Amino acid sequence: MKFAKRVSSIQPSQTLAITSLVEKMRRQGKRVLALGAGEPDFDTPALIKEAGKAAISDGFTRYTSVSGLMDLREAICEKYEAQQAVTYKPSEVLVSCGAKHSIANLLLALCEEGDEVIVPAPYWTSYTELVRFTGASPVIVNTDEYTNFKLSTSQLEAAITPKTKLLMLNSPSNPTGAVYSKEELDALVEVSARHDFYIVFDEIYEKILYDGLKHAGLTAYPELRERAIIVNGVSKTYAMTGWRVGYMLASEVVIKACSKIQSHTTSNACSISQKASIAALKADDSILAEMLSAFNERRNFLVNVLNDIQGIECRMPQGAFYVFPNVSACFGLKFNGRPIETSVDFCAFMLEQANVAIVPGEAFGSTQHVRLSYAASLDTLKEAGAAMASAIKKLT
Repeated sequence: MKFAKRVSSIQPSQTLAITSLVEKMRRQGKRVLALGAGEPDFDTPALIKEAGKAAISDGFTRYTSVSGLMDLREAICEKYEAQQAVTYKPSEVLVSCGAKHSIANLLLALCEEGDEVIVPAPYWTSYTELVRFTGASPVIVNTDEYTNFKLSTSQLEAAITPKTKLLMLNSPSNPTGAVYSKEELDALVEVSARHDFYIVFDEIYEKILYDGLKHAGLTAYPELRERAIIVNGVSKTYAMTGWRVGYMLASEVVIKACSKIQSHTTSNACSISQKASIAALKADDSILAEMLSAFNERRNFLVNVLNDIQGIECRMPQGAFYVFPNVSACFGLKFNGRPIETSVDFCAFMLEQANVAIVPGEAFGSTQHVRLSYAASLDTLKEAGAAMASAIKKLT
């Protein structure tokens, strides 16, 4: 069977592949310490679940408008006015089946063959594949620990060409946990002001911050209003990954184009999930306190444990719930004659010898790192850390 070229141009999600592998191994009766999942291990807060149950009981199980319930879009606008002091109209909001769906809609609406999309690396694994899906080309700009995994103005300037259609930014970052400050965004916005391209700002982890940091986003720049697209959702903040609700905020012309595409793919997001999302957005942030406190404790523990393991170097993330340690010092070492040459080899070794499932950096555009999620219990992290340390000692 001959498939369309777009199928061969993209790779399957490695993060989801790790999750599937873990499930398969567990069905076989094997014990696996899974640190690959990109979702909170907490339950969806009770008041949100009750709103979903009420929607079912009330028979709210039919189509909604393609762009989402008016009540939900109004709640999103109210959230941004209250928390970021910016005014959006419901007509400038599109609700989709997750933030990934929002990004896919946007790229399909804006990009085509011959266009270029600037993607700082390390990046969320789906960015580059979704760009390729449209026929456009991702322009990868590498960052590292020395820049705290953040794009500099000089790097952005060097990457811009007449073909540049948009820039992808993600803060807090998956996979690094890096967070852009207001001053850093000021500098990048100044560069973008001299060029005509869109900026997609993925702030799905905006509430998951540490050490007193405050979220800085692109809504603070009125000059970007026609060129900035804000992507967000309820999945990470409210432990609602399976509810599948994300959204974007943009100019009406962009929203109309994306809505046209969505109308022929998924139509609307799940009606029940939309009702639950209204409850989430209207809830007080105090419902997040327990989860954020636990994430902070786990973050501090895991970074310290990893840095105590010879051959691993780990920076302290500022947001999200991932660490992105450098394991390149282990490259060239061997186990039973088999060399560790890549982060893929390292992850395979850890799964085999420590029963710890983590994601290779290649999935995120790095050959030297691996991603671990601390959306797992402290007991699991303690066991995984000890198992990894023991496995490393087997390398010669």
